[in-house]
Amino acid sequence: MKDRPTLAVVGATGVVGTVLLQILSQRKDVWGEIRLIASPRSAGRKVAVRGEETEVLALSEEALDGVDIALFDVPDEIAAQWVPIAAAKGAVVIDNSAVFRLDGDVPLVVPEVNPHAVRLRPRGIVANPNCTTLSMIVALGALHAEFGLRELVVSSYQAVSGAGRAGVETLRRQLSLVAGTELGTGPGDVRRAVGDDTGPFPEPVALNVVPWAGSLREDGWSSEEMQVRDESRKILGLSSLPVAVTCVRVPVVTTHSLTVHARFQDEVTVEHAREILATAPGVVLVDNPAAGEFPTPADAVGTDPTWVGRVRRALDDPTALELFVCGDNLRKGAALNVAQLAELVAAERG
Repeated sequence: MKDRPTLAVVGATGVVGTVLLQILSQRKDVWGEIRLIASPRSAGRKVAVRGEETEVLALSEEALDGVDIALFDVPDEIAAQWVPIAAAKGAVVIDNSAVFRLDGDVPLVVPEVNPHAVRLRPRGIVANPNCTTLSMIVALGALHAEFGLRELVVSSYQAVSGAGRAGVETLRRQLSLVAGTELGTGPGDVRRAVGDDTGPFPEPVALNVVPWAGSLREDGWSSEEMQVRDESRKILGLSSLPVAVTCVRVPVVTTHSLTVHARFQDEVTVEHAREILATAPGVVLVDNPAAGEFPTPADAVGTDPTWVGRVRRALDDPTALELFVCGDNLRKGAALNVAQLAELVAAERG
């Protein structure tokens, strides 16, 4: 057996892959070879990892030979094809696509919430949750462990980087088009300024909020909203948890924010909730509105924890809490959780 496992990063040149390589260089180095894999158009590029320039390989069966753990951040259709191939070749796959998250034979794991589940992987695949779910679930999991969650109502305020490089580039183009113009005084003026350049969004996102993320599902729900519901249920082990979600895209580059209304089994107090959140792994509590202290995307971007503030008891329900959370959707919302899962698997080798 090799002293240290061989790690493959598939999708190494994408937005999340780039952040993942930074994180691998910053965390404790438990890896032998780190093999970088991407699409054929990126093959041959040199990318820095652990302070060394490494050549990117094209995704192929040969590129996956000898890999112990493979981290996949690729489009769903690529994951559906190649993740089973990597697993069949003997790698444990940590997959960041939506393809396997709700598969009964694939654990959906957040190390701070359900780390034990990573060992139960009959298909050799571990799924990484959606970035919106991950932006809140660490804080919510800590409260659930103490109080017992029984209902969840969430609204998200999602950064454009959740739609990849196309989302970021669209916002930047739109901001350049509206800069210096007199907007907000009449209907349709933002849309006229940006024209048809909405990129991956159905409406302009500059100087606007768009109450939609994902694709259309039954009864008017979006795929992103259904993912938050279904993934929260699976991670917390609450298969019938009532969940209502509204996903909104906002003109922020990186970091998702959410308002959370959580009802619990018994009466809760703000003081106890703050104690739990202040000591929960992976959570930073910033909650002093009188001093203007609460989390915003500008605070959380580029950091690993979930930031929590505005903790208060519901006005008409002593069993419910209201809170506001922020999490960098490219770090804990994707790359960091993937790296943590890989480290859990590597630790099994003893």
